[in-house]
Amino acid sequence: MAGLDPTLRALRETVAEAVPDLRARALSVDADPTDLVPHLDAPGLDLVRSVTTPKRYRGLLAPTPADSFATESCLARVVGTVELARGDAAMLTASPGPSLAGVVVDTLGSEAQQDHFYDTIGDGRTWTFFGMTEPGLGSDATMLSTRLERDPDGGYRLFGTKRYISNGTRGRIGAVFARTGPSPLAIRAVLVHTPAEGFTSRALDMTGLRGARISELHFDGVHVPEEMVLGSHLKLSRRGIWGAMRTFNYMRVHIGALALGTAFAMTEYVRAQRPRLTSADVLTARLLAARQLVYDAAASVDHRPDDQRLPSVAKLHATRLAVTAARWAAGALGPAGLLEHPLLEKWSRDVYAFEFMDGTSNIQRLQIAREL
Repeated sequence: MAGLDPTLRALRETVAEAVPDLRARALSVDADPTDLVPHLDAPGLDLVRSVTTPKRYRGLLAPTPADSFATESCLARVVGTVELARGDAAMLTASPGPSLAGVVVDTLGSEAQQDHFYDTIGDGRTWTFFGMTEPGLGSDATMLSTRLERDPDGGYRLFGTKRYISNGTRGRIGAVFARTGPSPLAIRAVLVHTPAEGFTSRALDMTGLRGARISELHFDGVHVPEEMVLGSHLKLSRRGIWGAMRTFNYMRVHIGALALGTAFAMTEYVRAQRPRLTSADVLTARLLAARQLVYDAAASVDHRPDDQRLPSVAKLHATRLAVTAARWAAGALGPAGLLEHPLLEKWSRDVYAFEFMDGTSNIQRLQIAREL
C-alpha cells in the first residue's frame, strides 16, 4: 500500500488531538486503576469510544471531532489506534466501549444481536470483555475447555474459567467462546451479561497495563438465553472457530498498533528531553517503516480476513520494536532516567505486555511458518 488516502490521513490528524489528554491521565490511572470515574468524560476517552464504535451506533455517545469518520474497517481502526496509543495504550485498554467483544459481535452477530450489544454500551460508561484465554491453554481456540451445555429449562448454561481478560471485573457484557461438543465446529461464541448467578471474577496483579484491570473470570452454570448465542443465523462452518480466527487476525494487528504507538510515545518523549540525540532519528525511521507494515496488515485483514500470515508478521515485528525502543529510551536518559521520568518508566513496563497478548513471539513465528 503506497500510503493512506486523504480521509484516513484526516482521521489520523483528528485522533492525534487526544494525545495530550490521554498522557496527562496515564499515571493517575496506572496508580489507581479501580477508579476511572473522574476520567470517563475526558475528551481523549470520548475519542477512543467514537473511533471504536461503528458510525451507525454513535448516537448515544458524546459528540467528538471524529464522528464524521467511518471506522468500521480494520485499517481505519488501526490508524486511530496507533495515534491514540501515542497518548497512552493503557488508557485505550481501560476505556469503556466495544473493544474486542465488538469485533466478535460485528463478525458473528445478527443485526438484532448487534443492536442489543451496542444499545447496552451506548451510555459510554459500560465496559466489555472478550473471553477466550484459559489457564494452562492460552488462547488456542481449538483447545478451549469452557463448556456450553443445554439447559432443560431453555437456553444454555456456561461452565469454565477464563484468564487474562481485560476489564473482566468491570465489564457488564462480554463475548465468551465455549464448546458444545468435541469437534472444532462445536465452538460457539455467546454474549454474557454480568453480574449473573454463577459468575465470579477477580483482578490479577499486573506490572504493565494496570488500567485494563486484567482479570480471571469463572462461570459456574451462568445462564445464556438462546438469543445470546452468536452466529445462529450463519451456516455451521461460519459460526464459532471461523469467527475466532478472524477476531485473532484483527487482534494481532491491533496489538501491534498499540505497541507501535507506545514506541512512538517513548521516542517523542526522549527527543523532547534530548533534542540533539541523533539516534532518535534512526529509531523514528524504523518506527515509520513498521507503521506502514501494520497499516498493510490491517488492509490485508479487510481484504483477506482469513489470511493469518501478515497480521502475525506485523504483531511480531511491532512488539519487538517497542521493546527495543523502551531499552533505547532508558539508556538515552542515563542510569536514573526511569526514576526521574515516571511516565517513561510506566511505558517501559507496558510494552512487555504486548508480546503475551494473543500469543507470544514463538507462537507468531509458528503461525508465519505454517502459512508459508
